[in-house]
Amino acid sequence: MRRRCIAPVFCIKAALFRMTSIDRYMARLIAVPLLSTLTISAMLLVLDRMQRLFSFVATEGGPISVVWRMLANLLPEYLGLGIPIGLLLGVLLAFRRLATTSELDVLRAVGIGYGRLLRVPYMFAIALAMLNLAIVGFVQPYARYAYEGLRYELRTGALGASIKVGEFAHLGDRMTMRIEQSRDQGRSLSGIFVNARAKDGSWLAVTAKSGQFMATDDPDTIIFRLSQGQLIHSGPGIATPRVLTFDSHDLPIDLPKFGNFRMRGGANLELTIPELARIGGDRSASADARDTSKAALHFRLVEVATMFLLPMLALALGVPPKRSSSALGVFLSIVIIVTYHKINEYAQGVGSLGIVDPVIALWVPFVAFAALVIWMYRTIAYVPGGQPIAVFERGFARLGKLLAALLPGRRSRSAA
Repeated sequence: MRRRCIAPVFCIKAALFRMTSIDRYMARLIAVPLLSTLTISAMLLVLDRMQRLFSFVATEGGPISVVWRMLANLLPEYLGLGIPIGLLLGVLLAFRRLATTSELDVLRAVGIGYGRLLRVPYMFAIALAMLNLAIVGFVQPYARYAYEGLRYELRTGALGASIKVGEFAHLGDRMTMRIEQSRDQGRSLSGIFVNARAKDGSWLAVTAKSGQFMATDDPDTIIFRLSQGQLIHSGPGIATPRVLTFDSHDLPIDLPKFGNFRMRGGANLELTIPELARIGGDRSASADARDTSKAALHFRLVEVATMFLLPMLALALGVPPKRSSSALGVFLSIVIIVTYHKINEYAQGVGSLGIVDPVIALWVPFVAFAALVIWMYRTIAYVPGGQPIAVFERGFARLGKLLAALLPGRRSRSAA
């Protein structure tokens, strides 16, 4: 017999407190794996790129500190990939914990359905989708442009790239330099040879035991302070080359002029969503430019829209069948989200080539994926005893038994 509520106001407050407690509990269950997954995925992507960046910077002779600037500009791109995976695994692991500890059965028994439990996951989904839209739509294009600018400056030497030790380096058209050893991160140089030519045709050859670069008030000129060396000066108007032995000599060096980096927009990754939409609808632009811009625009929009399907997918894959504690749903979730992302990349490529309209190429797979997710959610939420991954559970169980039967140790024990 149900107990009547004597004071309706207090009963309403109690109900609201109970709902708020469930929301806070769900938020804690989701937040920890979400942040952990996001951090781990971003770190793995950073570590994968870090080795290649170190190799590239070392090959170009640039300062190591530029690696961290390049990685910082790549971080928005990594977050755009890691946020959907973090959301999916965070919600999935939260529902998996509720299911394996029988808390989900208790919540269902007291009348709290799956729709009520998805309230907090969709709060996370909406907030993260807006964050992801801001990242891929506005932050990532500028960060990518800054990254390409650093690559350009490294190749041209405009970043203050160090002279490679043991090799002849050309500073402009009239100066060649070679340094045998470098210590203290380039502050102490030894075994120096410099050959410089002036505009009037005269030339200067210098050898020195040690040297050090020093800044001046003129940003286009630096001083190379040489110690304990010899200088030879000759030219068209000098009959006999002049030889000078010195203990200290300041050699001014004019830094080479570098061209400015191109304007932003050389690639679709450097364009914001409004810019892509403008180019895609510009009739005066070429057909290739319109197709590639539309494909890039709809690819970003589809990736953001997919995040609103992830809580339902995570619920369907996170609740294992009864009397089962396998982690097959976690494996399937990663396979599904990565496969769908690759399908979108392929659809973007097809749309960029003009083979298929970008709208059709990208939104038709989205509609098919949405239908699959809604079917999986409806099966687990409204079909009595429905379990969308039960077929996969049985298939993997049979595969496991088949592999166990084929193992040599298994056959020998059966024969004994």
